[in-house]
Amino acid sequence: MTARAAWTPQYRSIELALRARLPTMHPGDRLPSDTDLCREFGVSRMTARNAMQRLAEDGLVQRIPGLGSFVVQAPSHRYADRLTAFSHEMKRLGRVPSSRLLAREIRPATNAEAGALQLKPAEPVVVIRRVRMADGVPIATETAVLARRTADVVMDIDLETGSLHEALARAGLQLRRGNATITAEAATAEDARLLGVSETDALLVERRVIADVHGRPVETTESRYPGKRYALDVRFDVEDGRAPA
Repeated sequence: MTARAAWTPQYRSIELALRARLPTMHPGDRLPSDTDLCREFGVSRMTARNAMQRLAEDGLVQRIPGLGSFVVQAPSHRYADRLTAFSHEMKRLGRVPSSRLLAREIRPATNAEAGALQLKPAEPVVVIRRVRMADGVPIATETAVLARRTADVVMDIDLETGSLHEALARAGLQLRRGNATITAEAATAEDARLLGVSETDALLVERRVIADVHGRPVETTESRYPGKRYALDVRFDVEDGRAPA
């Protein structure tokens, strides 16, 4: 029996088509109006509006009543309540992801790394250092330390144009949950050199540990982002302010 192809809603098809155009456009360029999209894709005005609204919600488009929808400078944000592979997040935002590999090695874990990954002291770990970029602009320096069991995958993959997490998933290492601490720090001399910022510029520093589906820590990572180029968006509920009974 032939598998049935997955059905894609019309608004999603239009959204994807528009996302594919964004990398060829510049901030301030005007996008097709709802009427134009209705004519081009043969859909209702509501469907066209929904497609454009999804781009606006991701911060890629500004909708100005009476004037139209315009391309804005693509942000480099992600939501703080989820971790998406950097390459996926940049592609979602209409940007071209890449990395510059600084180091890839197997060495003994430090005490802090062994503690985070629940390893014995000095047990071997895989260390990757990269500069992560979007459209050729440095967005972060990233130091990832992974458990030794990932070495067969990590030591043999393309880490400049490929995705580390995709490679781990293909090898059956499914990452599931994590926790992170986010602080503000001043850029060091090395940060300044790698990220093209000034020393003492504000950085957003995220340190996280990610575990697999069995709850075993797989990766501990430090990412250092220039505050002017990256932010974490936060979704939250408002706590009930009523006094307790």
